[in-house]
Amino acid sequence: MCAAPRQPSPQPGSTGGRWPALLLLLLAVFAVAGIGGLAASGAGSFYAMLERPAWAPPAWVFGPVWTVLYVTVAVAAWLVLRRSGGATVRTAMLWWGVQLALNCAWTPLFFAARQYGLAFADICLLLASVVVTAVLFGRIHRPAAWLLLPYAAWVAFAACLNLALWQLNT
Repeated sequence: MCAAPRQPSPQPGSTGGRWPALLLLLLAVFAVAGIGGLAASGAGSFYAMLERPAWAPPAWVFGPVWTVLYVTVAVAAWLVLRRSGGATVRTAMLWWGVQLALNCAWTPLFFAARQYGLAFADICLLLASVVVTAVLFGRIHRPAAWLLLPYAAWVAFAACLNLALWQLNT
């Protein structure tokens, strides 16, 4: 019995026949955004009613920032998937999925359930999982890791904001 020949890794810059994978990854991250949107109906007015620190951004900032970040998160995963690596890629993508699940959980915890403490715990775990994902991505494809750095920075900022909102509104 012969094993199927292993496909070579696509060269950087080649499509490698992976455009459908990019579309699926984009669908995954925007599904998370959609779930968040459902859980956060009326979030803008709710956010406006919260006692906020002076450094809190206006509500309209979050949508554009998250849109750009979700695209970079999907592209980073796509770059990793384009590399061969077996268990290494699978582990990195498992962590990518963990961070996506934690991201998905935050909005319902904060806005729908108004569980600021649980949301803060979730976002701290999210930040840790983004860092782990970036480290693992960096071992496979350094530009993919670099794409996650703005995401990590924003999640760190959002964690600080979550903590401040929790303290000011309980």
